[in-house]
Amino acid sequence: MKILLVEDEFQISEFIKKGLNERNYEVIVAADGKTGLEIATSDTFNLIILDLMLPKMNGIEVCKNIRMTNYEVPILMLTALDTTDDKVKGLNAGADDYLAKPFDFSELEARVKALIRRSSLGSSQPEETEHRKLVAGDLICDLDNKQVTRSGKEIQLTAKEFALLELFLKNKNKVLDRATIAEKIWGLTFDSGTNIVDVYVNYLRKKVDKEFDTKLIHTRVGFGYILKDEEAPSA
Repeated sequence: MKILLVEDEFQISEFIKKGLNERNYEVIVAADGKTGLEIATSDTFNLIILDLMLPKMNGIEVCKNIRMTNYEVPILMLTALDTTDDKVKGLNAGADDYLAKPFDFSELEARVKALIRRSSLGSSQPEETEHRKLVAGDLICDLDNKQVTRSGKEIQLTAKEFALLELFLKNKNKVLDRATIAEKIWGLTFDSGTNIVDVYVNYLRKKVDKEFDTKLIHTRVGFGYILKDEEAPSA
């Protein structure tokens, strides 16, 4: 398994690298955001560990730039700023999980294993030759090409919006509560103090429903959200 570590504090990077090397991970280290982005976009990694506060380019900008071309690689954000707003900023930028400094190595290792396990890059399963598609009414989601169309019109989604739509489509006509969505999309225990789930559902609605007469995504007050196939009987 190959990991990119972008961390400017030498002692921390050496601590992480040594621990991961001892567990048979190959670790490439970058000491600033600009170098980290260049390495991330020129090679293939199973995971990227990215500090928030970096010289030359901060972790948020690095993460956003990586997500412009790579939707799949899991990103673990390290931050000394343990507030809800800072966590939300990292997740909004495209990070999959966050870990506040200081931390025990055992916790870092557990996050690393969980992210790689959930990632298709960490899977030993053979790739499917046919394009996998999910459909609801006139909406088509091509999982392999990361493309979404509705009534023949292409819809541009961010990595997290695409993941959220995929989750809804795989659970058509089922109500998903906020805790389930948070765990599946961001890999974290739902924090009632943040509205990140509602914010992203709203983002998604604006793109897949706003310009169309038939609405697919619906709110179930007190329960969560549901994507209803327009061909399904009304509840």
